[in-house]
Amino acid sequence: MTEVLDQTHTMRAAVVTGPGQLEVQRVPRPEPGVGQVRIRLEGCGVCASNLTPWAGPDWMTFPTPPGGLGHEGWGVVDAVGEGVSRVAVGDRVAALSQSSFAEYDVADQAAVVPLPSELDGLPFAGEPLGCAMNIFRRSGISPGQTVAIVGIGFLGAILTRLATDAGARVIALSRRPYSLDVARRMGAVETLALDDHYALIARVSELTEGRFCDVVIEAVGKAWPLDLAAELTRERGRLVIAGYHQDGPRQINMQLWNWRGLDVVNAHERDPAVYAEGVREAVEAVRSGQLDLNDLITHAYPLEQLDQALDATRDRPDGFLKAVVRMR
Repeated sequence: MTEVLDQTHTMRAAVVTGPGQLEVQRVPRPEPGVGQVRIRLEGCGVCASNLTPWAGPDWMTFPTPPGGLGHEGWGVVDAVGEGVSRVAVGDRVAALSQSSFAEYDVADQAAVVPLPSELDGLPFAGEPLGCAMNIFRRSGISPGQTVAIVGIGFLGAILTRLATDAGARVIALSRRPYSLDVARRMGAVETLALDDHYALIARVSELTEGRFCDVVIEAVGKAWPLDLAAELTRERGRLVIAGYHQDGPRQINMQLWNWRGLDVVNAHERDPAVYAEGVREAVEAVRSGQLDLNDLITHAYPLEQLDQALDATRDRPDGFLKAVVRMR
């Protein structure tokens, strides 16, 4: 009887115990507080922002909380706290929460977005999809513009599709041939290998008759691609920082930014309401067929293989774009 009780009130959760090391442990199942819901998770996306903590920088503390690092979860509401009125038990939702590498997680009711029945069975990692929609909105892309997207992973691929559908001419830059193939499928009219700094500047200058690009979106999160992105932005153009720069300070070419009069947009959002609105926009984009998750999510792993999912996200083997972890 004791074992049955334990299974009922506990859950499996990933705990990162050290750099590049994790365990799946059985821990107490969380309970929703006032205004919160508990989600029985179906899965959680693996984000590139997980990689720096996974590597074990000096500022990282181990072990992580159960399920920690997981923030791209989706599943079915199975319990609600006092005062919850926006969602109900049984609703399938995407959650903006922080401990979703586990079988259950809790979130504020305002941080969950219902998923329509048309999306049943699809792995819906709402947080990065919403992030893409918010970045696109902040980018201010309009018909007829030339847009360069530096870095074609999951985020860059979505932005390529959104920019193309908005009527922009998209130049996609990425280091992997597979990513450039994806960019072409998403509508990029030019694809360039992300290799030689000065050759790329010369090529984009040639493609734009010396004007460079109206909007450049940097979606890598590393210093050199950010430097390159600034070089590809025209005078009075818009440089959009979508990459997540978490591995240290950046030294930028302020002379260039200043001389060209660039509008620089740091497109990360922190307002939960804005995040949730982006997820709702993503729901509509997927439901309408504008975004096809089957093209964007390429790898799935069980929870016990989260370490392999993280390593694949870091190493990006051929054919890789985005990994998710399935809880069942």
